[in-house]
Amino acid sequence: MAGRKRSTDRKRKPSEGKLIRVVFGPGGGRMKAQAADGGAAGSDAACGEDTVSAGREPLSDQFTRAEIARLLQMSPGRLRTLDKNGVVSPSGRRGGRRAYTFQDVIALRTAQTLLAQRVRLRDVTRAVAALRQSLPQVSRPLSELRIVSDGRSLVVRAEEGAFEPLTGQMVLDLEVKALRDDVVRVLRPNAGRERARTAYELYLQASQIDEDPSTMDEAEALYTRAIELDPWLAIAYTNLGNIRFRRHDAPGAETLYRKALQIDARQPEAQYNLGYVMLERGEPDKAIPLFQGAISADPTFSDAYFNLAMAFEQTGAPERARPFWRDYIALEPSGTWTEIAKRHL
Repeated sequence: MAGRKRSTDRKRKPSEGKLIRVVFGPGGGRMKAQAADGGAAGSDAACGEDTVSAGREPLSDQFTRAEIARLLQMSPGRLRTLDKNGVVSPSGRRGGRRAYTFQDVIALRTAQTLLAQRVRLRDVTRAVAALRQSLPQVSRPLSELRIVSDGRSLVVRAEEGAFEPLTGQMVLDLEVKALRDDVVRVLRPNAGRERARTAYELYLQASQIDEDPSTMDEAEALYTRAIELDPWLAIAYTNLGNIRFRRHDAPGAETLYRKALQIDARQPEAQYNLGYVMLERGEPDKAIPLFQGAISADPTFSDAYFNLAMAFEQTGAPERARPFWRDYIALEPSGTWTEIAKRHL
């Protein structure tokens, strides 16, 4: 018999059950699905975009020399030297004074890393010049940017392709998104809080519509946007994983549950859902510690007791399953699933 997925409808058949959704905040938790106005969610999502754009976003912001020195831990004297030698100069203006743009920050980080690897200044200058020409196409989507050099040649790689701006061996990875997050964390903490708030609002909107097939695409888009704004929002990865599972993409769901657990190792829903994927795959040995982890994080998680007992049954250890059947019955004294649990005692 297959394990039990947590269902918001306690009368569903086992094959129609649902994975655990996560809804935090006032009135949150593992909640029953609520009717949602898809149009309202869409308009709120648009407002979320505007809210973030209204904040001080690093892509469009300007930074003083003192701010860049603090961000990159580079002395003002080194910044002046790079400016004087034409390696990286401030290309924007703030308050009537020269200021660094986000594209300048990327170029400075590149120059800083190349110089630390003893690349010649003239080669750094050429590399940065070539990099700056490519910035409009690689920085706007905040795609990953990699600069690879072997002492003879240097190649810049991005999602759009690769190019070789000059010749030189060393490998350095430049994550534009990571640099953006550093700017928010060090120089624009208020923008970081605003991004997190907006991400959470998008997540809440998605959680109201993610179980309805007619609005699942919209929910997926909202969760994806929430994660882009706040990559540490573990609960969004969990619910996005549930959408993948409902679409019969178990490997995709597993990846997202594992990502959620990388961020929040004790999240009971992600542990439970990943355990369920293992159980469905016929790997109860791998499911057992996940269900145990979910119970440890939330001792009232009745479904985890049910599926933990089922996992032990599938490993040929019914005697180890019995205490968990009893625990499930104690938490859920009546219902179809309770009758199933009683038959195993």
